[in-house]
Amino acid sequence: MNRRTLAALAASLIVALGAASSLSAQQVLKVGATAVPHAEILEQVKDELAAKGIKLEIVELSDYVTPNLALADRQLDANFFQHRPYLESFASERKLSLESVVAVHVEPLGLYSRKYKSLEALPAKALIALPNDPTNEGRALVFLQSKGLIKLREGAGLKATPKDIAENPRGFKFKELEAAQLPRTLKDVAASIINGNFALQAGLNPVRDSLALEGGESPYANVLVARSGEAKDPRILALAQALTSQKVKDFILKTYGGGVVPAF
Repeated sequence: MNRRTLAALAASLIVALGAASSLSAQQVLKVGATAVPHAEILEQVKDELAAKGIKLEIVELSDYVTPNLALADRQLDANFFQHRPYLESFASERKLSLESVVAVHVEPLGLYSRKYKSLEALPAKALIALPNDPTNEGRALVFLQSKGLIKLREGAGLKATPKDIAENPRGFKFKELEAAQLPRTLKDVAASIINGNFALQAGLNPVRDSLALEGGESPYANVLVARSGEAKDPRILALAQALTSQKVKDFILKTYGGGVVPAF
């Protein structure tokens, strides 16, 4: 084997070793997210994080309980699926040490129906399905109040339940269900109040298909969440920066047609 061949082999080995070293040095960031729109938004920043030596692993989850428990149990490094009131309520009840890192978007809550085309068309004593987790149920009832359909007792606020309804002139009845199940109830009830991500996942367009939609001024921005004291982890800071970039804002506006609204 001549010197030129040896030199070429040596150069190839150096490149290979350098690539292997770079790969092994890449940090992994495991983030739990519901499929739509959270996982879709996270997909948009994978390349940007990879360029910074961070391999983003997206763990898709389908409920509102597992992501926080898995994060607290260190099975995840962060999660992205919830708004701040839900985070605060869940963490307090379960005694979890979690914190919000950055607000990314709002998913307007909507009232949907397969049977009726307007709020006015909803009949007396109609059955309406609600999300059963505490903050989203209170949010749903406040939403119905804002549309003039019910009136809550004074001070009920975000912890309201159907027992806090002070006035119900059309005698609506309410069925409390897990948020993820609500799109499937549309054939069985007069209407369902559905979170934006589950509406999108079920193929519903919040702007076009809802009878009424929460306004973009909603304080329920979905947030990136980490364990308390870890929000300044360089990997999480890099993700927070990427999620609040112009690229992500443009993606949200172009992709979801008002069904998801940037919060930055």
